[in-house]
Amino acid sequence: MTKRIVLLVLCLAAAPAARAASAAQPSFAAFKLKPGAEGKMCLDCHPQFEDVLKKPFVHTPVRSRQCAGCHNPHASSHGKFLAAEGGAVCQKCHAGVVPAAVKSAHKPVADGKCSTCHDPHASGFKFNLVKGGNDLCASCHKQIAEDAAKAKFKHKPVADGCTSCHEPHGSAKGSDLLSADVPALCVNCHKTDRQVFVKAHMGYPVAKADCTSCHDPHGSDRRGMLFNTVHPPVAKANCAQCHEAATSPNALKTKSTSPQLCKGCHAQTLQAMMDKGWVHRPVADGSCLACHGPHAAKQKGLLRADMNQVCGKCHEDTIKRQALSPTPHEPVKNGQCTKCHDPHSSDQQLALVKADVVETCGTCHDWLKHSSHPMGEKYADPRNKNLTVQCLSCHRSHGTEYKHLIPYATQSDLCTKCHEKFRR
Repeated sequence: MTKRIVLLVLCLAAAPAARAASAAQPSFAAFKLKPGAEGKMCLDCHPQFEDVLKKPFVHTPVRSRQCAGCHNPHASSHGKFLAAEGGAVCQKCHAGVVPAAVKSAHKPVADGKCSTCHDPHASGFKFNLVKGGNDLCASCHKQIAEDAAKAKFKHKPVADGCTSCHEPHGSAKGSDLLSADVPALCVNCHKTDRQVFVKAHMGYPVAKADCTSCHDPHGSDRRGMLFNTVHPPVAKANCAQCHEAATSPNALKTKSTSPQLCKGCHAQTLQAMMDKGWVHRPVADGSCLACHGPHAAKQKGLLRADMNQVCGKCHEDTIKRQALSPTPHEPVKNGQCTKCHDPHSSDQQLALVKADVVETCGTCHDWLKHSSHPMGEKYADPRNKNLTVQCLSCHRSHGTEYKHLIPYATQSDLCTKCHEKFRR
């Protein structure tokens, strides 16, 4: 009985202290916003969002006034008080937008830059896109859009929308964001068993072939949407000139291999290449198809892609170096490698340049005809007496991380490598 009385006295004594502590430190619930007050409070300072809310397509958190779903109302380590960086915020709700195992991913998605395509608050276009239809894709893929718009023969899926063939975020089945790889994608619309299809391909079994080795998937000036540059045998519908007969069990097999097959028409050209002092490795190896497509191509000369891509397959370091240059060399920047180099062979030892280095550079740089540093056979390079002074003594034609293509941070650093007496 005595113990119970003592315990009761202690509890009564502690009660006032507990009430005082509770009054001094109110619970977090005391700061809870009133229902519906969150968005209203934000709009008090951001009244411009009243107009945003009137747009046809409003992002769900914005419509429900849940601003704190994406923004931290007090402080943040990220711009605009975002709760996380870039796409990480979007991933909270849209984790399934990109397939778990992708074969190809859209670069803005991979970089977490969702707002490149989507407005995070509201838009006049479905899915909160910043632009509608193909206009959005054309913002980045300008050349493709321009070529498709100018094409005499247009591919219907392009007119219907890029997403007819491409996945906008990432594809688990196709490269280049295609919803399926070629030819599986193409035969969804082009039925290969129809007589018109068989006749157009001269009876050859092309149902499992790469359609894009002949056809431009976006549009072309040629009937049948063949690429604008067509190999003469293909243009004449003479497949049998290079391939076995259409009735053969190996109809798609070529009658010979490169370069023997190519020599049938290009013997003199190939021999003239081989007769020069320096021959490009693919030519020496007879690998014509390393650079050229055998049927048709978007590029002149039947190149498989633009020169930066074709040349970059082997000379990747050169392309990367150019990307670092604050003063890009125009021919490299524009993918015009053949401005300076002969792609097949040359009598010039240095990197297959078309002519003497000074002469080659002089075709674009007219100042050489007026005044420049002394150059030519009369002037030996002090750093190596076996070399003469020429343009590449001071400049790197494919670019450096410094201005004017020079290999040193400042011009004085460059000059004093030869002119030692000026060193301090």
